[in-house]
Amino acid sequence: MLQIYTGNGKGKTTAAIGLSIRAIGAGMNVYFAQFMKSLAYSEQKILQKLPGITLKTSGKPYFIAEEGMVDKEKIKKEWGEDIVVFPKNNPPADYIKLVRNGIDEVKKAVLSSKYNLIILDEINVALFFGLVNQAEVEQLLNSIPHNIEVVCTGRNAPDWLIQRADLVTEMKLVKHYFDKGIMGRKGIED
Repeated sequence: MLQIYTGNGKGKTTAAIGLSIRAIGAGMNVYFAQFMKSLAYSEQKILQKLPGITLKTSGKPYFIAEEGMVDKEKIKKEWGEDIVVFPKNNPPADYIKLVRNGIDEVKKAVLSSKYNLIILDEINVALFFGLVNQAEVEQLLNSIPHNIEVVCTGRNAPDWLIQRADLVTEMKLVKHYFDKGIMGRKGIED
């Protein structure tokens, strides 16, 4: 089955981690590929230690955004050096290379026949920013045998991926403390 966790609410990666824990509890092996994330998040410390989970990251220690997506004042006030803004339809080449290398690593994991569950964490966002294209992701998905469960997470899941999926869950933002100026907290958001 192909599962999609998307939407503008919190919990997409958290749900994928929960499914991974359930899978290893059932004796399965999990390949957890995190796109657009470096080794900077708290969950990674434990995921790297759990038997049955292989964690691979392909990201940088900053966020990216297209010009016009984030207000310049907000960038200065809240993001500072933690964001790279790029011209529309022209994402950073080094980031494209990292994501494509991550896709290649997933392909190797699939060929190993070792894994029962493949998590493509933030692949939807990588697609949204043009770091990987539809054809590359479709080729990857087509290479995965039908007995392997696949989960794609991230905001802005494209329509073609939603149509292809067997399960789609949308996390909807109703209220968030970010709006009060409370930024990410260790162990909760990062």
